[in-house]
Amino acid sequence: MKTFVLALRIWFLSNLVFDIGILLYQLIFDTRWWVIILPAILALFFGSIPVLILLAILLPFIRKMSGDYTNKIYLTILACGICASIYGFLWMLINFSLTYHSDYNSQEAFKSGGALAGVLFCTSLVSLLLSKNQLSIYFEYSKPLFISNNQKQNMETSIHSEEVLSNARTNSSNKILIKGTITAALIGIMMIPTIFISDLVQERQSRNESVVKEVDSRWAMAQTLTGPYIFLPYKVQTTDGAGKPLVLVNHFLFIPENKQVTGRINHELRERSIYKVLLYRASINDQGSFVINLPKDVVSDQVQWSGAQICFGISDFKGIEEKLIIHLNGSDHELSPGLPIGDTSDKGLSAPIAISADDLGKPLNYQLNLRIKGSEMLHFIPLSGNSHYSLESTWPSPSFDGNNLPSDRTITKSGFTAVWNFNKANLPFGTVLNDFKYDQSALAFGVSMIEPADQYAKTNRSIKYAILIIGLTFSLFFIIELMQRKPIHPVQYVLIGLALVIFYSLLLAISEFVAFDYAYLIAAVATIALIGLYAKSHFGSWRSSGIFSGVLTLLYGFIFVLIRLEDTALLVGSIGLFIILALTMYASKKVNWYATPAASTL
Repeated sequence: MKTFVLALRIWFLSNLVFDIGILLYQLIFDTRWWVIILPAILALFFGSIPVLILLAILLPFIRKMSGDYTNKIYLTILACGICASIYGFLWMLINFSLTYHSDYNSQEAFKSGGALAGVLFCTSLVSLLLSKNQLSIYFEYSKPLFISNNQKQNMETSIHSEEVLSNARTNSSNKILIKGTITAALIGIMMIPTIFISDLVQERQSRNESVVKEVDSRWAMAQTLTGPYIFLPYKVQTTDGAGKPLVLVNHFLFIPENKQVTGRINHELRERSIYKVLLYRASINDQGSFVINLPKDVVSDQVQWSGAQICFGISDFKGIEEKLIIHLNGSDHELSPGLPIGDTSDKGLSAPIAISADDLGKPLNYQLNLRIKGSEMLHFIPLSGNSHYSLESTWPSPSFDGNNLPSDRTITKSGFTAVWNFNKANLPFGTVLNDFKYDQSALAFGVSMIEPADQYAKTNRSIKYAILIIGLTFSLFFIIELMQRKPIHPVQYVLIGLALVIFYSLLLAISEFVAFDYAYLIAAVATIALIGLYAKSHFGSWRSSGIFSGVLTLLYGFIFVLIRLEDTALLVGSIGLFIILALTMYASKKVNWYATPAASTL
């Protein structure tokens, strides 16, 4: 009955802590399901009855095993961890089976199962901590089960000192093994919150992207410029199916024979709430010349010269800051929205022009000054026989897009310059087009205004190294507690792990208000100070606290260097991990793993 009462206490407290956590979460974060809280709590109590039965069976065996009180506590914690893992695995299978044909993938099922196992294990640790006195009474006054007749006789009379020492060594070795297993399990469990931190980073990044798109849509979207080109209709004499004469109207597109584009892009950072949106304004000068030559099968009498238009394609009209006036053949023409055809672009502007058969074969010079605004990208479609594009900007981090990279480029901290050159041999069409049937995305080129690695990308990169920080910190605590013989409770390990995990939450939150480098420094200093002071309170030594603070400082500094590096991050990271492993192996050799008389102390 005493065993059953203790098992019932641990089981009930675990359920109570878990249910209180669910209740608080529902009331604070998701109030839609508060009506089913009571049925859910009852279902959880009934669903966890197998744990009660398993504890009632395992506790007597743990009580009668040879070993000291601490060893039995570790075995009890290990049993609770196994139970939590079983329920987490079952929950993962249920989620995967119920959502097999939906978008809910196996990774999400693994996350939910691991999260449940971690939460259940933490609640069981809390219940064991609340039942500390009861466990002490239960385990202290117990008789070993697995002992030999010789051991019984020695216990009744006297035990030789060597046998006592051997038993002590065995118990200490078993305790270290069990404690090491629990510590390794806690390292894995503490990786579960980092998954949710990573999801939080993606959620904040999605929010940032939605804000950027909203501002872009009101300012102007990415711009793609096409042209200018001349639209010229002509008549074609043909017959219908019955043999009757029929007149059809077709068209030519004349693109410039020569073209020279120069542009300057000035970036602007606009703030919306806590987010920053990168926008740009561009001043573009486009000049060149057309040469209108009709194909041999078309005569000038077939051409409808009065329908000639000059056209210019642009992807977002909101970006036009000044009226577009093109100077062609000595006359100014103001462009208005609308295109006679949609061959080259869906959106654009056009204006009627006065040309005639007398202009055949003559160069028609043009000049266009364009002031536009946009966001993220500025692309061009090279509609010209021979063309030269030159862009300069104040933005120091460009990304050159398209199938044609700049023939010459210079990138500095104050901006960039880039040059593209095209000729008739580079393009799959001539200067006279009957029908434009080419993929514009394959022809487009230009530049994207991007931030090389914003705070969300950097935070995600730092989370990928969480296993290194948590694993090495726990290993260091484990080694020092063995050397100083001051055991650390698993609950204390969980608290230390939570402090290490909250570092990433602090980093994400602070980096949305200040530069990432400063946010990293603030979060790292706060975390190092917290864990250093906690180590001082437990070990009672400033030397131990200094060791932990120094190691964490080196680890966070090493991770910061890896985040800043790009091309050499893998090389530097691999070398750094090798050095860290070597130092850990050197430190571990001072640990007296088998509790021999020459025990090491820190």
